[in-house]
Amino acid sequence: MGSNTQPQVPPGFRFHPTDEELVDYYLRKKVASRRIDLNVIKDVDLYKIEPWDLQEKCRIGPEEEQSDWYFFSHKDKKYPTGTRTNRATAAGFWKATGRDKPIYAKHCLVGMRKTLVYYKGRAPNGQKSDWIMHEYRLETNENGPPQASYSYSIPLYIH
Repeated sequence: MGSNTQPQVPPGFRFHPTDEELVDYYLRKKVASRRIDLNVIKDVDLYKIEPWDLQEKCRIGPEEEQSDWYFFSHKDKKYPTGTRTNRATAAGFWKATGRDKPIYAKHCLVGMRKTLVYYKGRAPNGQKSDWIMHEYRLETNENGPPQASYSYSIPLYIH
């Protein structure tokens, strides 16, 4: 399947995973390089694409049936030795808002969900938009074995 082709999904297919499923199934398998049964989540470089261009890249099935877009994206460090994440695109930037939400599976903390809002322009004078993204991370990333620290996020766009 080429990078521009849409995944082949059966008619009537709807992809609405829960937060728990996103983290404890999709993200955990992606980080471990294990096979995901239905490969519907694309790899996208979030920092080289604007939110309004994501719809075509991340579409699953017919356009009118999807309002959320899911993708894996590597985190881009602001500074090589730092922990801060660079979330700038050519036209604007993503800014975290509110507190991170814990995600539990069978009463165990498995991940966190961060909410980000897209601003056009450059900080601190950016113009807030209606684009919202949820960024998921495995909680085991911080304290797990070295291979687990290879961090993916699955931001989810809602417009």
